[in-house]
Order: sequence, then structure tokens, then C-alpha cells
Amino acid sequence: MNSSQDAKRPSDSAVTLSVLMGPGDANLLGNVHGGVIMRLVDEAGALAAMRHARRSVVTVRLDSMSFLEPVLVGDLLQLKATVNWVGRTSIEVGVRVEAENPITGAHTHTNSAYAVYVALGEQGRPQEVCPLLLETDEEKRRWSEAETRREHRLQQKEEKAQEQKRP
Repeated sequence: MNSSQDAKRPSDSAVTLSVLMGPGDANLLGNVHGGVIMRLVDEAGALAAMRHARRSVVTVRLDSMSFLEPVLVGDLLQLKATVNWVGRTSIEVGVRVEAENPITGAHTHTNSAYAVYVALGEQGRPQEVCPLLLETDEEKRRWSEAETRREHRLQQKEEKAQEQKRP
């Protein structure tokens, strides 16, 4: 399945979600709950991964997320998700979150995250996905940075496994 003719460009599966933040999304001060934003990051990332894989995916990891600026009730939250890296069955998606004041037009980068998904076949088991076709320097940079994050994740996984073996 992993032939170059099956490859997809990151733009083929990119997703932009736009969601107006309301009172039910926020605390009493009018700040949108971090959990609401995290859920939307996961949804946008999963949609991009599904569009790439053309099958269901499950979230394996959501890397750390720092909230740089608050999101307020009335903001239009825009989540831009792009596939950065593809393995045999896994897909890393970068998600950039921006809040827009729809009245003033002011945009604020509120946070970014990287999420890893695994594509599932009909039996609910990991399924191979097509490769990613990198055409621009930006896409190649994102791939390279994703490779570094992947190595770090694998190192963390190995360290955790070693800790669990200790008496």
C-alpha cells in the first residue's frame, strides 16, 4: 500500500475548524475551559488524520500543550490541523489554535499541539496508511521536526518500560 503513487500531500487532508465560543464553554470569568480547547484540538487533529488515512483513527498521544493566551466567550476559535509525519500505521498532526474577535478582527495565537493517531482497519486493529508527499521546504521541515519528536517519544516509552521492570 505504501507506494509513491498513493502518497498524499499535507494539503490534501488539512482541516480548519471554526467554532464560536459561548457561555457553556467557559468559567465564570468568561475564559474558555482548557478542556474544551483540548477536545477541539483532538477533533481537528483526528479529522486531518482520518482524511489522510481514509479510515477511522484513535488518539495515541496528545503532546504537552501550553496555553499562551486566554480564549474568551464570543471568540471565534480557529483550529488548523495539518499532517506532519506518517509512519506505517501512525500519523502525527500539528494543530495551531487561534482566537479571533469577530467584531475587531484581531487574531491571537492561543496554543499549538501535536497529536499522534493510529489508523484502524475494519477489525479495529492498526492498519497501514499511505505515505506523505512532501513538496515544500516547510513540509520537509515539519517532517524533520516530527521525526525528532517521534524519537523522543520512543525514548520516553523505553525509559518507562525500564522503570516498570525495576523491583
